[in-house]
Amino acid sequence: SNNEYWLERDAMLRSDFHITSGFQKDEIEMFRHKSNMKKYYEAAGIPVARYHLVDDWDGCMQFIEEVGYPLCTKPDNGVGASDTHKIENQQDLEYFFATKDPDILYIMEEFINGVVDSYDAIVDSNGDPIFESGTVSPISIMDIVNNNDNAAYHVTSEIPDDLKAAGRATVRSFGVKNRFVHFEFFRLNSDQHIGKAGDVVALEVNMRPCGGITPDMMNYAGNTNVYKIYADMIAYDSSLQPKVRNGYCAFAGRR
Repeated sequence: SNNEYWLERDAMLRSDFHITSGFQKDEIEMFRHKSNMKKYYEAAGIPVARYHLVDDWDGCMQFIEEVGYPLCTKPDNGVGASDTHKIENQQDLEYFFATKDPDILYIMEEFINGVVDSYDAIVDSNGDPIFESGTVSPISIMDIVNNNDNAAYHVTSEIPDDLKAAGRATVRSFGVKNRFVHFEFFRLNSDQHIGKAGDVVALEVNMRPCGGITPDMMNYAGNTNVYKIYADMIAYDSSLQPKVRNGYCAFAGRR
């Protein structure tokens, strides 16, 4: 799950063999490109960061005049904070233009000051979650990658009501069925253009399980088995696998 090359192949196989239980190849663009995700978040009533698809210097400067520094730049079709940068001033912007890959389309967004909360769910054929969990990441993946920071995050014992509502609304907006998903949101640290401190706003969707060892952390926190729940969902469209407890599981990694 740490890269997503297989999502296109998954959709292509479904289309080629007329498997209609999941996303088809003509639908995958809505969640592979960050700019395309925004309209589905907005349709769900969830605020999104203002953005600009990087074209030329003048176009970017016009956007910066609207939103100001700092900014984030990243590939519009990317994963795992790869090639993601914080632009704090014109010198950073000049460096970005001098070093960016000319073959990649980048998205430039206003910087959001917040903690990353995730909504994770296994969704049945009716678009209803049969398992829900979530994580809190006080250190952003962008900072971990770019600053060689240590990593720390945890699986929550309870999903806050506003995050659960946002996650379920996003499931409906994207028309998710028969899938394990990992949706990311910011919980704002302060009042900003996008919302008030404590509000939940959009970051991005991942139509796959959370990466690394996080599924096992969810198993430990809930004394459950997300792999069996997913298999049951595929085979029976339901699961009797219990979530025995609402516990925490934390991860800390040193460089």
